[in-house]
Order: sequence, then structure tokens, then C-alpha cells
Amino acid sequence: MYYRTAIQQLKDWKSSLSHKPMVIRGARQVGKTTLVDEFSKEFKYYIYLNLEQKEDAEIFTRFSDAKKIYEFLCMKKHISQEPAQTLLFIDEIQNEPKAVAMLRYFYENIPDLYVVSAGSRLQCLIKQHVSFPVGRVEYMQLRPFSFMEYINVMEGESWVSSIKNLSAHTLIHNELINHFNRYALIGGMPEAVKKYKESSNIQKINPIYKSLITGYVDDVEKYAKNENEAKVIRHILNTGWMSAGEAICFNGFGNSRYSSTDIHEAMEVLEKAFVIRLCYPVTATSAPAIPALKRSPKLIFVDTGLVNYSADIQIEFLQNKELLDTWRGRSAEHVVAQELISLYDKLYKDNLNFWVRDKKGTTAETDFVWQHGTRIIPIEVKSGTNAHLKSIHSFMDNSDNSSKLAIRIWSGEYSINEVTTNQGKTFRLINVPFYYIGMLDKIIEAAG
Repeated sequence: MYYRTAIQQLKDWKSSLSHKPMVIRGARQVGKTTLVDEFSKEFKYYIYLNLEQKEDAEIFTRFSDAKKIYEFLCMKKHISQEPAQTLLFIDEIQNEPKAVAMLRYFYENIPDLYVVSAGSRLQCLIKQHVSFPVGRVEYMQLRPFSFMEYINVMEGESWVSSIKNLSAHTLIHNELINHFNRYALIGGMPEAVKKYKESSNIQKINPIYKSLITGYVDDVEKYAKNENEAKVIRHILNTGWMSAGEAICFNGFGNSRYSSTDIHEAMEVLEKAFVIRLCYPVTATSAPAIPALKRSPKLIFVDTGLVNYSADIQIEFLQNKELLDTWRGRSAEHVVAQELISLYDKLYKDNLNFWVRDKKGTTAETDFVWQHGTRIIPIEVKSGTNAHLKSIHSFMDNSDNSSKLAIRIWSGEYSINEVTTNQGKTFRLINVPFYYIGMLDKIIEAAG
């Protein structure tokens, strides 16, 4: 298995004094089962249940007592009853609601047992009015490979260390940017990364993308609460890729006749299934940064590789040496969003937002914002000179004196500039190369 940073989160959970059952959430095929299989090496005994299998699912209808279930499983697997040395993994748990309810009793009645559950269709539990036991489980999110995980596959741990330590030598800057451009093309779905590592041929990955998208569409019936919602979700999965990375309007989305309510509710379902993320704007330049939910959000899909395949822009990627020129800059913005969302997971942050000026007739907006304490830091994904960062300048001119830091993500090298707006406000602009996005929190912390 290729190294996933989430394995450390599971190890930390294992070593904690109180380990509630862990629920791993994420879209299909992001590597949840593979991750837990690797984690199982930390234990003496490993019990794996896949509730898509009738025999495994029926265990939770035959027994209503957690201790009896555990005893039965140990007998079936021919292992000793040593809960402190045992990992029980319940995969595709959404297929049996009684298994979800049983998590509470594993925690209360067998506290030494390590229990992990996962599923790619946890959203479908809502239709059955089933929820995970409040206060009795922990959650972690698994997404496609981040760039640091990708570069670990391609070049190894030494390159990852240079990124983590913000010490990448200028001699490998171009190589890292080239790697990031290729990562932006193929994305981070584990099977796609594995195939590209083996073949270096994008055409050999396309069947994987096709299979993944078909799987998402096939899951629609399980996600949707009724047939109309199923139709709307199918429409979004068939047409929405062309709107990735841009602000969208719900009403008539994708040249349809669906209402704003129809599209909004269907997208909320896909968001809870981790297929998309809706990033809403904020209008404030200092905390609290409250999302303006009545404004148009940006549509971000689970993986940039799937976007490129579905939007048919792979050839444009291969023809352009500069990521910021591809798909009118939207490709760069989308992959940056994907990286920031992964970083937010690590920091237990929820909402990725962007900024728009709260004034009629203005078009000023920054691609994203980062809240650091009481400060909101604007982020732009752009090349060119500092004078061309009009949105950041507008943000600074409309902010109070506490906002004196801005981020530009680009293909150039790391640097810090002192910049003055036309209205005389000065701020520090940190120029962050694409490959350092995953360390943005450390960069901002160091800047003070």
C-alpha cells in the first residue's frame, strides 16, 4: 500500500486512553478499506466484515448483544478473545442499520475492543432515519491523495520531507512544479495514481475514471429520497463537471429546467456523500467570517482528475506547460481547492470559503480565504506581477489594519514581498508555490 497520512491519525486513535468506535467517511474508492487493512497490522487479531455480504450483515440481525457478536466472531475466526489486541472493521456499514446502532454497545460493553466502520454510501442512512450514536463514535475523513501523498509515491520520502520542512531546493523547483501539474491532471484517486505510476500513460487511467463515475451514477438510487431527486442527481453528475471550480447558479443548473430548490437539495445530498463540496463566499475582511448562503457558491468535485476526464480537457492539460493557463485558470483553482480541503480536514476546519466585496456593481473577489485567529487572509491563484492582484488589493483597501497578510499561489518560487495598494495600504504578500499548499498553515504561522 502507498503511504497515507491518515494512518497516523488512526495510530493516534489507537493510543488514546478512550477510543470510541471510529467512523471513516469518504467517497467511494478513495482507499478506506485499503487504509484499514494496513492499519490492522498494528493488532494481533483482525476481524473484517463486509456488510455488502449477506452472511456478514445477518450477524447483526441474529444477535442483539455486542458481547455475543464479539464472542461469535472470535469463534468463527478461530481467535482468542483479547479485545485490547483486536481490530474489528465493519465495512459498508450503511447496509445494515442495526450494525450502526450496535456501535454504541461495542463502546459501552466492550470498551477495550477497537472498532472501525466505513462506507461509501453513509448518506443513504438518512432515508432510513438512522444516525450514528451521538457521543459514542468518532469521525475521520478520507479524501483522494493529497499532493504530498502523490509525491511520496512518485519520488519518495526525501521529497516529502523537503516539502514538510519548507526546504525544497531551488534546483528541484521546476521538477516539483512539473509533478504538481501532472498531479493536477490525473488527480488523487488511489487506483488512478497507482496506474499512472506503473504506466506513465494517461490513456490507461481513463477506464478507471469511467468506472468511478459510473459507480457514482449507479449509487444515485441509494442516495436519493425519491425518483425526482434521483433524476436531478443524475443530471448533476452528467453535466456538473463543466462547472467545476466556478460560482454556480442553482436555478436551471446545467441548462436544465430544474428549480433552484431541486438542484440545491440534490447537491446537498452529493455533498453529504462527499462527491462535491459547495464553497460559499464571505463578505467580511475580519472575523467572524460568516458564509453568505444566499450567494452563489463555487462547485468543487471530489477529485480534479475526474473533472478533467469528464470535462474533456485532458488534451489541454498536456498541451499547456503552465497550469494557470489551463481551462482559463479554473483547473488551477480547482486543484488548489482540493488541496485546501485536505488541509482543512487535518486541522479540523469545516468551511472553505472565498471573499466577495459586499457592494452592488462590484466584481471584486478573491479565490479563497484563510481565517487565522481574528484575521481573514485572502488567497489568489495567479501568476504575473503584484500589481495585477487587483482582488487582493481591493480586499486590503476594504479591510481594517489587522489584515496585513495575503497569499498568492503560483508556479514561481517561494518569496515574500512588501506591497502597497493605490490607497496607500501596505501588506506582506507571500508567494507560495503549488507544492507548498499542504503546508499553508505552517507558512502563515511562521509569518506571524
